[in-house]
Amino acid sequence: MVRRVVIMGAAGRDFHNFNVFFRNNEQYEVVAFTAAQLPNIAGRLYPPELAGPLYPNGIPIYPEEDLPKIVREKDVDLVVFSYSDVSHNYIMERAALAQSLGADFMLLGPKSTMLKSRKPVIAVTAARTGAGKSPTSRRVSKILRNRGLRVAVVRHPMPYGDLKEQIVQRFASLEDLDKHKATIEEREDYEPHLRLGNIVFAGVDYEKILMEAEKESDVILWDGGNNDFPFYKPDLLITVVDPLRAGHELTYWPGSVNVRMADVIIISKVDTACYADIEKVMTNVERVNPKARIITAAMPYTVDRPELVQGKKVVVVEDGPTVTHGDMGFGAGYLMARKLRAEIIDPRPYAVGSIRETYEKYKHLAEVLPAVGYGEAQMRELEETINRSPAEAVVLGTPTDISRYLNIKKPAVHVYYELQEIGPLTLESVIDEFMRRVGF
Repeated sequence: MVRRVVIMGAAGRDFHNFNVFFRNNEQYEVVAFTAAQLPNIAGRLYPPELAGPLYPNGIPIYPEEDLPKIVREKDVDLVVFSYSDVSHNYIMERAALAQSLGADFMLLGPKSTMLKSRKPVIAVTAARTGAGKSPTSRRVSKILRNRGLRVAVVRHPMPYGDLKEQIVQRFASLEDLDKHKATIEEREDYEPHLRLGNIVFAGVDYEKILMEAEKESDVILWDGGNNDFPFYKPDLLITVVDPLRAGHELTYWPGSVNVRMADVIIISKVDTACYADIEKVMTNVERVNPKARIITAAMPYTVDRPELVQGKKVVVVEDGPTVTHGDMGFGAGYLMARKLRAEIIDPRPYAVGSIRETYEKYKHLAEVLPAVGYGEAQMRELEETINRSPAEAVVLGTPTDISRYLNIKKPAVHVYYELQEIGPLTLESVIDEFMRRVGF
């Protein structure tokens, strides 16, 4: 009997799970994807070019709220949960819904979904989005490049445009960001690597992406998204945990998987977290993964032109995923504005369009403006929200300076932050050991 399947996703892990597990598997028929977490990713079609010969008409993508209707009308046997950075309680609520409708519920694990590379793979993952993956990935790539190795950075997918055009994407220069019509989120993650001289790969079909990345590298660096586990089988797995959200390392999926699988665990932000929370995280990770090596690290932040912010009325823009479904509520921009004794304006009264909808969905947000720029329209809404506010300046806590892509009619400063290891164990020593083990 062929089992009828719905894959619950957010335009990333869901497509990968389909590609590697279901696409050519005649025991299953995937009748739909559902989409959540991100705006404007439902209502599309997973195209025949990606879906394969078993799906000549492609596969429709519906909003997740349509799941009960889909299960009933399409007589679904199996619901597969395939997106990241959600609480264990959140997942079990979805499992209860699926099973109340008569369907089975599945979480596909690493053995079923990780692809094996011919090149050594270092993977950087996290317990929660916004824990410090990006600074860690940059630090790892610098160490590798300083040893004379070619690094191909493979980013977790963010295919929010035309999926047929995003099967395999290669970014070797800043101009390629415009060529591929990169969104704010993609620019934030790709640009720092491009400035370091790395080639960045992303897209939808990660088997094809891996084949291309292997041609141009000595080492594959998996730069994860949210708190997902890698699409490629790692030879060295580094997981970043965040003491500003102490306890989440055990209660969010699949970040808790990453903590348990990790070879190295980095406890980040020890310069801004309280000692009790650092100790709590340390105790938790040692209990569930006593074999992991632990690095403690600060995340020092600086700002260009602090005089534009000191004592002024400011609006603070933070990384969207971190302060929305990442539950943080603030980031480096907010901390810097407080440090400079700025008057932080509540941006909610000035929000328009999808920005206003984001505030309605994420009630914990109050004093920061999330950069949820998944398309041209949202970028313009972010721009309008900033310009409508009475701020004298804008503090950007986003991973890269997004003011270059927006017409902001106020002075803007960008907060920079990098990873700085504290203590005897460093990433350099870990990577040197790794290089010797794999024969470099």
